[in-house]
Amino acid sequence: MKKLFTSESVSEGHPDKVCDQISDAVLDAHLSLDPDSHVACETLVTRDFCLIAGEVRSDGVVDYRDVARETVRSIGYDIPDIGFSADEVEYQVRIHAQSQDINRSVTLNQGAGDQGMMFGFACTETEALMPYPIHLAHRLLERLSEERRKGNLPWARPDAKSQVTVLYEGNRPVAITEILMSVHHAADAANDRMRHDVAAKVIDPVLEVIVPSLEWNGNFRYNPSGRFVIGGPNGDTGLTGRKIIVDSYGGMGRHGGGAFSGKDCTKVDRSAAYMARYIAKNLVAAGVADRCEIQLAYAIGHPDPISVRVDTFGTEKTRDTEAVEKAIRDLFPLKPYDIIKELGLKAPIFRKTASFGHFGRVNGNDGTFRWERTDKADELAALLLK
Repeated sequence: MKKLFTSESVSEGHPDKVCDQISDAVLDAHLSLDPDSHVACETLVTRDFCLIAGEVRSDGVVDYRDVARETVRSIGYDIPDIGFSADEVEYQVRIHAQSQDINRSVTLNQGAGDQGMMFGFACTETEALMPYPIHLAHRLLERLSEERRKGNLPWARPDAKSQVTVLYEGNRPVAITEILMSVHHAADAANDRMRHDVAAKVIDPVLEVIVPSLEWNGNFRYNPSGRFVIGGPNGDTGLTGRKIIVDSYGGMGRHGGGAFSGKDCTKVDRSAAYMARYIAKNLVAAGVADRCEIQLAYAIGHPDPISVRVDTFGTEKTRDTEAVEKAIRDLFPLKPYDIIKELGLKAPIFRKTASFGHFGRVNGNDGTFRWERTDKADELAALLLK
């Protein structure tokens, strides 16, 4: 059966992503001074204004305004008179100490920092073991950012969105039916020129390297509103955690509802989501299934998950589902503090995750995003595919 599936991504200059990056920059600043910091940081941005709020327990002292200002500048919002420029923004801070009730249950019991359920997903559609639509949507904006920063798109501003529609036959992607991109731009830029530049310098180079290469009919919509001069926080208020589907699997896999950015990894919203991806990716890399979704669920203050669920959507190569669940529990640490240790989640690496997706970007070999490693695949194959 043929069907269409669409996913979107947003650039690092999208208002919500500005907030995610500020929140994660605050987290990284604390972790670099005190790896045991507990941080829950939320950010709001709008025209020439940034509010940072949340709860922190840390031995490190951080200048939150300076962190936010440098983050805004590094994104590319250093252009005067566009309604949101690093040195013109008013920064306010409302950060207080973390609740002792939460701190006690997390620290003494080494338990989860909150209740909730988290999902991880992997499939064989791309080399990164990610769904094709979201993977391509991310790579397009990543390339756009590179070209903008190099000065090859002098009219481009930091805010942008992409959207990719893919035709599937069953679970197999067979064609790209549409690519849509909207890019924040200078007032004197012409749509025809921008459309040509994006096609030549962004879309064509990305499609040359994305594996597998799919048929594309050339259907490309550029700035369908016709004009995108007012963009970024000047055009739309942003909040931390409002792009959770962009952050994960583009709607192809489930999401538990909890955001990632601004949270240290005692919060299972983040750490367990990374572990679930790690498990799912290794099962697919091992050849146990072509598609795999893992659900983990926790209770606040308790270290062990209250449930572990595996769904392979009928693509499994083994009928022994009990053996799969046992292998997960035997090979993968599932307690929050053990997850943190296994995946190196006390390191200040989180600003890098806050744009272009938390999954599928780095294979983990450089030690940055360890949840993208496939180092358990051989052992899983030996256990489950005898």
